[in-house]
Amino acid sequence: MTWVEAIGWFGAALAITGSAMKTIIPLRCIGIGANICSLVVSTFLGNIPGVVANLILLPINSVRLYQMLGLIKRVKQASKSDLSMEWLKPFMTRRKTTAGEILFAKGDVANCMFFTIAGRFRLKEIDIELLQGQVVGEMGFMSPTNTRTQTLECLEAGEVLSISYDEVRQLYFQNPEFGFYFLRLTSERLFHNMESMEKEITRLHAALPDVEPVRKAASA
Repeated sequence: MTWVEAIGWFGAALAITGSAMKTIIPLRCIGIGANICSLVVSTFLGNIPGVVANLILLPINSVRLYQMLGLIKRVKQASKSDLSMEWLKPFMTRRKTTAGEILFAKGDVANCMFFTIAGRFRLKEIDIELLQGQVVGEMGFMSPTNTRTQTLECLEAGEVLSISYDEVRQLYFQNPEFGFYFLRLTSERLFHNMESMEKEITRLHAALPDVEPVRKAASA
Protein backbone atom coordinates (compact mmCIF):
# COMPACT_ATOMS: atom_id res chain seq x y z
CA MET A 1 0.00 0.00 0.00
CA THR A 2 1.37 3.41 -1.02
CA TRP A 3 1.24 6.48 1.21
CA VAL A 4 -1.45 7.99 -1.04
CA GLU A 5 -3.65 4.91 -0.60
CA ALA A 6 -3.08 5.03 3.17
CA ILE A 7 -4.21 8.67 3.30
CA GLY A 8 -7.19 7.80 1.10
CA TRP A 9 -8.27 4.98 3.40
CA PHE A 10 -7.79 7.18 6.45
CA GLY A 11 -9.94 9.90 4.84
CA ALA A 12 -12.62 7.30 4.05
CA ALA A 13 -12.59 6.13 7.68
CA LEU A 14 -12.99 9.73 8.85
CA ALA A 15 -15.92 10.28 6.48
CA ILE A 16 -17.66 7.13 7.76
CA THR A 17 -17.01 8.14 11.38
CA GLY A 18 -18.33 11.63 10.71
CA SER A 19 -21.62 10.28 9.40
CA ALA A 20 -22.18 8.62 12.80
CA MET A 21 -21.58 11.82 14.80
CA LYS A 22 -24.63 13.25 16.63
CA THR A 23 -23.17 16.61 17.68
CA ILE A 24 -21.89 19.36 15.43
CA ILE A 25 -18.39 20.13 16.82
CA PRO A 26 -16.97 16.57 16.50
CA LEU A 27 -18.64 16.33 13.08
CA ARG A 28 -16.94 19.52 11.87
CA CYS A 29 -13.54 18.40 13.22
CA ILE A 30 -13.77 15.03 11.49
CA GLY A 31 -15.09 16.73 8.34
CA ILE A 32 -12.02 18.98 8.25
CA GLY A 33 -9.73 15.95 8.60
CA ALA A 34 -11.57 14.12 5.83
CA ASN A 35 -11.37 17.21 3.58
CA ILE A 36 -7.60 17.46 4.06
CA CYS A 37 -7.07 13.77 3.29
CA SER A 38 -9.31 13.91 0.24
CA LEU A 39 -7.60 17.09 -0.95
CA VAL A 40 -4.15 15.48 -0.74
CA VAL A 41 -5.27 12.35 -2.60
CA SER A 42 -7.19 14.30 -5.25
CA THR A 43 -4.19 16.59 -5.83
CA PHE A 44 -1.79 13.65 -6.21
CA LEU A 45 -4.13 11.82 -8.61
CA GLY A 46 -4.94 14.93 -10.62
CA ASN A 47 -8.66 14.70 -9.74
CA ILE A 48 -9.65 18.33 -10.41
CA PRO A 49 -13.34 18.04 -9.33
CA GLY A 50 -12.19 16.46 -6.05
CA VAL A 51 -9.66 19.25 -5.49
CA VAL A 52 -12.24 21.97 -6.17
CA ALA A 53 -14.90 20.33 -3.96
CA ASN A 54 -12.55 19.99 -1.00
CA LEU A 55 -11.13 23.49 -1.45
CA ILE A 56 -14.73 24.70 -1.00
CA LEU A 57 -15.71 22.32 1.81
CA LEU A 58 -12.56 22.84 3.91
CA PRO A 59 -13.09 26.59 4.62
CA ILE A 60 -16.85 26.06 5.10
CA ASN A 61 -16.26 23.41 7.78
CA SER A 62 -13.52 25.55 9.36
CA VAL A 63 -15.68 28.69 9.54
CA ARG A 64 -18.68 26.77 10.96
CA LEU A 65 -16.45 25.14 13.58
CA TYR A 66 -15.03 28.55 14.54
CA GLN A 67 -18.55 30.01 14.85
CA MET A 68 -19.80 27.17 17.04
CA LEU A 69 -16.74 27.28 19.33
CA GLY A 70 -17.18 31.06 19.61
CA LEU A 71 -20.86 30.61 20.44
CA ILE A 72 -20.12 28.14 23.22
CA LYS A 73 -17.44 30.45 24.64
CA ARG A 74 -19.83 33.43 24.67
CA VAL A 75 -22.60 31.36 26.25
CA LYS A 76 -20.25 30.26 29.03
CA GLN A 77 -19.21 33.85 29.69
CA ALA A 78 -22.83 35.01 29.72
CA SER A 79 -23.89 32.28 32.13
CA LYS A 80 -21.22 33.43 34.61
CA SER A 81 -22.04 37.13 34.37
CA ASP A 82 -25.52 38.47 33.61
CA LEU A 83 -28.71 37.53 31.78
CA SER A 84 -27.57 39.00 28.46
CA MET A 85 -28.13 36.96 25.32
CA GLU A 86 -25.90 39.00 23.01
CA TRP A 87 -24.08 35.79 22.07
CA LEU A 88 -27.09 34.91 19.86
CA LYS A 89 -26.75 38.06 17.71
CA PRO A 90 -24.56 36.47 14.96
CA PHE A 91 -27.32 33.91 14.37
CA MET A 92 -30.18 36.44 14.22
CA THR A 93 -31.81 38.35 11.33
CA ARG A 94 -32.09 42.15 11.29
CA ARG A 95 -35.43 43.82 10.51
CA LYS A 96 -36.84 47.36 10.73
CA THR A 97 -39.96 48.21 12.75
CA THR A 98 -42.43 51.08 12.39
CA ALA A 99 -44.25 53.10 15.06
CA GLY A 100 -47.53 51.44 16.02
CA GLU A 101 -46.46 48.01 14.73
CA ILE A 102 -47.43 45.02 16.85
CA LEU A 103 -44.56 42.55 16.78
CA PHE A 104 -46.68 39.95 18.57
CA ALA A 105 -49.97 39.99 20.46
CA LYS A 106 -51.17 38.21 23.58
CA GLY A 107 -52.50 34.75 22.67
CA ASP A 108 -50.54 34.53 19.40
CA VAL A 109 -48.57 31.40 18.62
CA ALA A 110 -44.96 32.06 19.65
CA ASN A 111 -42.40 31.11 17.01
CA CYS A 112 -39.48 33.52 17.46
CA MET A 113 -37.78 35.89 19.86
CA PHE A 114 -36.38 39.40 19.40
CA PHE A 115 -33.35 41.47 20.40
CA THR A 116 -33.99 45.22 20.48
CA ILE A 117 -31.39 47.39 18.73
CA ALA A 118 -32.98 50.80 18.20
CA GLY A 119 -36.36 52.44 18.77
CA ARG A 120 -38.84 52.14 21.64
CA PHE A 121 -40.90 49.06 22.48
CA ARG A 122 -43.50 48.33 25.16
CA LEU A 123 -45.07 45.24 26.68
CA LYS A 124 -48.63 46.50 26.56
CA GLU A 125 -50.40 44.50 29.30
CA ILE A 126 -47.89 45.30 32.04
CA ASP A 127 -46.93 48.70 30.60
CA ILE A 128 -43.18 48.09 30.66
CA GLU A 129 -40.96 49.86 28.13
CA LEU A 130 -38.01 47.81 26.93
CA LEU A 131 -34.53 49.26 26.74
CA GLN A 132 -32.22 48.76 23.78
CA GLY A 133 -30.21 45.55 23.93
CA GLN A 134 -32.96 43.47 25.57
CA VAL A 135 -34.23 40.06 24.53
CA VAL A 136 -37.99 39.55 24.49
CA GLY A 137 -40.14 36.59 23.54
CA GLU A 138 -37.69 33.86 24.54
CA MET A 139 -39.94 32.38 27.22
CA GLY A 140 -42.38 31.18 24.57
CA PHE A 141 -39.71 28.67 23.54
CA MET A 142 -40.00 27.03 26.96
CA SER A 143 -43.79 27.32 27.21
CA PRO A 144 -45.78 24.06 26.73
CA THR A 145 -48.44 25.89 24.71
CA ASN A 146 -46.04 28.16 22.75
CA THR A 147 -48.41 31.12 23.10
CA ARG A 148 -47.63 34.76 23.89
CA THR A 149 -48.57 36.06 27.32
CA GLN A 150 -47.96 39.73 26.42
CA THR A 151 -48.33 42.13 23.50
CA LEU A 152 -45.15 43.76 22.17
CA GLU A 153 -45.82 47.14 20.59
CA CYS A 154 -43.38 49.40 18.74
CA LEU A 155 -43.73 52.97 20.07
CA GLU A 156 -41.00 54.53 17.94
CA ALA A 157 -39.53 53.25 14.66
CA GLY A 158 -36.36 51.24 15.11
CA GLU A 159 -34.68 47.91 14.47
CA VAL A 160 -34.72 44.48 16.03
CA LEU A 161 -32.92 41.20 15.51
CA SER A 162 -35.02 38.06 15.38
CA ILE A 163 -34.37 34.33 15.50
CA SER A 164 -36.95 31.61 15.03
CA TYR A 165 -37.49 28.89 17.60
CA ASP A 166 -36.62 26.35 14.88
CA GLU A 167 -33.15 27.93 14.55
CA VAL A 168 -32.74 27.97 18.35
CA ARG A 169 -33.80 24.31 18.38
CA GLN A 170 -31.16 23.47 15.78
CA LEU A 171 -28.44 25.14 17.86
CA TYR A 172 -29.85 23.43 20.95
CA PHE A 173 -29.69 19.92 19.50
CA GLN A 174 -26.50 20.38 17.51
CA ASN A 175 -24.53 21.00 20.66
CA PRO A 176 -25.57 19.74 24.11
CA GLU A 177 -23.37 22.33 25.81
CA PHE A 178 -25.26 25.16 24.10
CA GLY A 179 -28.53 23.55 25.19
CA PHE A 180 -27.38 23.35 28.81
CA TYR A 181 -26.35 27.00 29.02
CA PHE A 182 -29.44 28.21 27.14
CA LEU A 183 -31.63 26.41 29.69
CA ARG A 184 -29.59 27.88 32.51
CA LEU A 185 -29.91 31.42 31.19
CA THR A 186 -33.65 31.20 30.51
CA SER A 187 -34.16 29.66 33.95
CA GLU A 188 -32.21 32.49 35.57
CA ARG A 189 -34.33 35.01 33.66
CA LEU A 190 -37.51 33.26 34.85
CA PHE A 191 -36.34 33.30 38.48
CA HIS A 192 -35.39 36.96 38.08
CA ASN A 193 -38.93 37.74 36.88
CA MET A 194 -40.41 35.78 39.78
CA GLU A 195 -38.24 37.68 42.26
CA SER A 196 -39.40 41.01 40.81
CA MET A 197 -43.01 39.85 41.07
CA GLU A 198 -42.56 38.81 44.70
CA LYS A 199 -41.09 42.23 45.53
CA GLU A 200 -44.06 43.95 43.89
CA ILE A 201 -46.51 41.75 45.84
CA THR A 202 -44.68 42.57 49.09
CA ARG A 203 -44.83 46.27 48.27
CA LEU A 204 -48.58 46.07 47.60
CA HIS A 205 -49.18 44.16 50.85
CA ALA A 206 -47.19 46.78 52.77
CA ALA A 207 -49.42 49.51 51.30
CA LEU A 208 -52.67 47.78 52.35
CA PRO A 209 -52.68 48.99 56.03
CA ASP A 210 -52.58 52.57 54.75
CA VAL A 211 -55.55 51.93 52.48
CA GLU A 212 -57.76 50.21 55.11
CA PRO A 213 -58.15 53.21 57.51
CA VAL A 214 -59.14 55.35 54.54
CA ARG A 215 -61.88 52.86 53.64
CA LYS A 216 -63.21 52.81 57.26
CA ALA A 217 -63.19 56.59 57.47
CA ALA A 218 -65.09 56.84 54.20
CA SER A 219 -67.73 54.31 55.33
CA ALA A 220 -68.17 56.15 58.68
